Amino acid sequence: MKTLIRWLLLAAALLLVAHLYPGVQVTSFTTALLAALVLGLFNTLLRPILVLLTLPVTLLTLGLFLFVINALLFWATASLLTGLTVTGFGAALIGSLIYSLCGMAIDVVIERLFPETE
Repeated sequence: MKTLIRWLLLAAALLLVAHLYPGVQVTSFTTALLAALVLGLFNTLLRPILVLLTLPVTLLTLGLFLFVINALLFWATASLLTGLTVTGFGAALIGSLIYSLCGMAIDVVIERLFPETE
C-alpha cells in the first residue's frame, strides 16, 4: 500500500513539475504514472552503476556531478516516453531538481503516515 501511494504521489509530483516549469510537459496522468515508474526503475537499476562509473568525476566536483546523472536519467525517461517532453538538458536539470525535492517531501510524508513498526 505504501509503495502504491508513493507511486501515485510521485506521478502527481511530475505533473507539478510540468505545471511549475515550462521546459517539462506531461500530456496526462497516465503518462505521469508511466514516467514515475520508468524513473523509479532507472534510479534503482542504472543510477548506482552510473554513480560508480563516474565516481572520480563526482569526487572531483564534490558531488555536484550527481545532479548531472539525475538530469540524464530524467532526460532519458523523456526520450523513451511519448507523452513526456523535456526541451533540453537545462530543462532536464531543473525538472529533475524540482522532482527530487518533491520526492524528498513525499518520502517524509509517507514515513509519517506509515511509520515503521519495531
